[in-house]
Amino acid sequence: MAADDSAEKTEEPTDKRQEQSRNKGQIARSRELSTSLVLVFSAVTLYMMGSQIGLAMMRIMDRLFTLNRDEAYDYNHMFQVLGYALGEIAPSMLLFLVIVSAAGFYGSIALGGFNFTWYTAKFQSNKLNPLAGLKRMFGINGLVELLKAIAKFLVVGTATYVMLNFYKEEALHLDQELYPLNIFHALELIGWTFIIICCALIPIAIFDVPYQSYTHNEQMKMSKQEVKDEHKNAEGDPRIKGKIRQLQFQAMARRMMQEVPKADVVVTNPTHYSVALKYEENGNRAPVVVAKGADEMAMHIRKIAGAHEVPIVATPLLTRAIYYSTEVDEEIPEKLFQAVAQVLAYVFQLRSFKAGKGRRPQPLSQNLPIPPDMKFE
Repeated sequence: MAADDSAEKTEEPTDKRQEQSRNKGQIARSRELSTSLVLVFSAVTLYMMGSQIGLAMMRIMDRLFTLNRDEAYDYNHMFQVLGYALGEIAPSMLLFLVIVSAAGFYGSIALGGFNFTWYTAKFQSNKLNPLAGLKRMFGINGLVELLKAIAKFLVVGTATYVMLNFYKEEALHLDQELYPLNIFHALELIGWTFIIICCALIPIAIFDVPYQSYTHNEQMKMSKQEVKDEHKNAEGDPRIKGKIRQLQFQAMARRMMQEVPKADVVVTNPTHYSVALKYEENGNRAPVVVAKGADEMAMHIRKIAGAHEVPIVATPLLTRAIYYSTEVDEEIPEKLFQAVAQVLAYVFQLRSFKAGKGRRPQPLSQNLPIPPDMKFE
């Protein structure tokens, strides 16, 4: 039972799953929306430009039916007549094609957005599998497509029947109107009929858009095991990550232990924290933390410092302030300059005294100037 629950696709698709799907060209698309937009825009554009196209066609007809003998027998004149015909009709037709192309492009990306991939152009043998084709034909999607086709037939047929009956009287009396007014009247009837028939497809597109989104989302859903596997692959196996962190910590610890003998002083908590500081008197940097640690690591730092005669100074508040505010290889914060300067001055005076070059320094004050916001308990 647990295995069945794990395999059941009940989880929403992750961002990575959706991105992989887009890269493969698997996104929600509605052919009904694209078709409806193209037809509606075509109908409206034809209605608005119908008179202009009609006048252009009339001028072309007049020109073609008034050819003289030279134009009829000389192909050079025929090319001139062809150029005239193209010049009359081209602007209107180009504008119509641009509008319809824009509608078709927008209709294809309105659901799912723009997506370009070469993946769908690759050869896929499963597309040649007749069993997969039959499954698509007789599955739920095939049934829905069949119902949509029947609905489109009924809607378009009903709209056509209604419009023909509505304009029947006007269409039958077109021959009684004056030329060319009857031509423009006929174009108007055709235009409105085309618009109404195309608009009848809009309800089908309105149904198809959420259906395609829902179907695509259902196909993209993942099982709980798939989500866990993806998360593991994305974040890494916890055991491997733990091992990596352990190795990184060991490498950092080895590097810090190599730097402790080069430090000028090690300040301590004194039982829980240790921080090794190095200051180059002729350098341009403030004192730098070369090593730090807590508990066992702190004891190890003090042990190495003692073995290499690095001064160890107990400054609990300063040690905690540096430990929590500064990482290894970073300069100490400006707010701690004065306190660290006093520690370094004490260490350098102690070093001179041991070398026989000065007097024994006064004991280091425990009231070092540490700002309240840098005190960590």
